[in-house]
Amino acid sequence: MPAIDLNADLGESYGIWSLGDDDAMLDVVTSANVACGFHGGDPSTLRRVCHAAAERNVTIGAQVSYPDLLGFGRRFIDIDPGELRDAVLYQLGALDGFAQVAGTGVKYLKPHGALYHACVTHHDQAEAVATAAHEFDPSMAILGAPGSPLLAVADALGMEAVPEAFADRAYLGDGRLVPRSEPDAVITDPGVVAARAVAVATERRVTAIDGTHVEVHARSICVHGDTNGAVELARAVRAGLEMAEVGVHAFAL
Repeated sequence: MPAIDLNADLGESYGIWSLGDDDAMLDVVTSANVACGFHGGDPSTLRRVCHAAAERNVTIGAQVSYPDLLGFGRRFIDIDPGELRDAVLYQLGALDGFAQVAGTGVKYLKPHGALYHACVTHHDQAEAVATAAHEFDPSMAILGAPGSPLLAVADALGMEAVPEAFADRAYLGDGRLVPRSEPDAVITDPGVVAARAVAVATERRVTAIDGTHVEVHARSICVHGDTNGAVELARAVRAGLEMAEVGVHAFAL
């Protein structure tokens, strides 16, 4: 029976700005990519989400970002790799403090937004992110884009490199995600999103916007917590996977 992890970006509220329904999403997913304060997530939000995840046995991962609260981490920053390494290490330490208080710990790292995409095309930044994670905890897993420099560096460092796919994002024919600035980059139809997730888990493919099938070997599927109707999408994905007899389990325990 095939098996796959289901992850979501959570803990992105900041101050009086509330984003998403973390508790409802934690009832569905198996891994939580928790913001670390650089694109979203204030200290009290981190504490609350870590405790809620621990109560549900959901694995906690650090969703690290450029220092870009104003742009929600979706703007590329040409940052010195050494500074980026230290910024990532800083975020890991902050989140892990709250995870430890909740009786668990940070088990993996995933870049957010523009940093995620930079780790596909910018080797120096990918190396900085992976190096910071290795310095923090060599046993930590790295979640990222299949075939990316980030996963290659993680593997070279002896870390667990985990490729992922996106159920609620459109793909280009070359396997890259459609930029959010373009129409229909985000998919919000629960039935379509669920079917895409099942295809990834059982057929190792996703349909691109040009109608071609893109081969995707993923161990985890992401549903964004800030997408409109995110909870309904996540529930549809979980139900679709279980109906297709796909085991839904965290990749890191």
